[in-house]
Amino acid sequence: MNFWYSRSKIAYLLLPFSFLFWLISTIRRFLFQSGIISAYKAPVPVVIVGNLSVGGNGKTPVVIWLVQQLQARGLTCGVISRGYGSRSEVYPLLVNAETDPIQGGDEPVLIAKRTGAPVCISPNRRQAVELLLSRYSCDVIISDDGLQHYKLQRDVEIVVMDAVRGLGNGWVLPAGPLRELPRRLADVDLVITNGGENAYSDAVMRLVPHYAINLVTNEKRELKGFKQATAIAGIGNPSRFFKMLQGEGIQLVAAQAFQDHQKFSADLFTRFDPTLPLLMTEKDAVKCGEFSQQNWWYVPVDAEISGEKSTALLDKIQQMTQQGK
Repeated sequence: MNFWYSRSKIAYLLLPFSFLFWLISTIRRFLFQSGIISAYKAPVPVVIVGNLSVGGNGKTPVVIWLVQQLQARGLTCGVISRGYGSRSEVYPLLVNAETDPIQGGDEPVLIAKRTGAPVCISPNRRQAVELLLSRYSCDVIISDDGLQHYKLQRDVEIVVMDAVRGLGNGWVLPAGPLRELPRRLADVDLVITNGGENAYSDAVMRLVPHYAINLVTNEKRELKGFKQATAIAGIGNPSRFFKMLQGEGIQLVAAQAFQDHQKFSADLFTRFDPTLPLLMTEKDAVKCGEFSQQNWWYVPVDAEISGEKSTALLDKIQQMTQQGK
């Protein structure tokens, strides 16, 4: 929604509805915080990786980074997710690297592939936590999204924000892109801005590509080996992926943005030139395995997060897990 990033006439017209949204969400949070409505407390520390605004801000790379950093410190992490876009008939559902993304959701399957950590999806996050802990000895639970899911108590909150788009016009839905007002950031433990620094940054994340991997042969090729290509992206902010490829010197003959969590099928790709490499995100690739072609490649990225506060937060999480033992 372009009007979310300016205070336009459309945004002003929607302000009464935003006031109602804010009022309901504020009352709801107060009821949970005051204990009038009970919230579930997990027996191990819970870390929320969420955002204030709708749209792709880069939560999944942060979850992967966080799990890998904690694993390097000797901790066992479990990951829970709502599993947006999944079509499982049963919840909670344990997800691993081999789970069909139609059942498990593209992001949970990607997290399982990249980290090897146990992942569980369910709209009921308490059920997801309890199933994980009944099957695995987890030191800490990482929640992919769920900042506003106050039914689950949390020990640490991380907010991920697009550095350029920021908080848009600063208004809550539907007049703006926010689920809560900007002052909510004062309560969280860390604000990570994706793609640069802004006024809210505690730490800065860069998504770094190193190579592309062929979907059929698993061949790795450096990105500088691609001169021309077509590209697709079914993520929250497709233009970020396209700009990243162009920044690597790749001329994009065509670039097609799909909806976030797009369900792919072979007929969606017939429009692309089969003589050119087709580049996609790793999140998209997990959904294309059954009909992938020889000229299809995905580009994994690694999150590089800088800032002293990010290291201090890792220390804090590790200390929490030790206190519980």
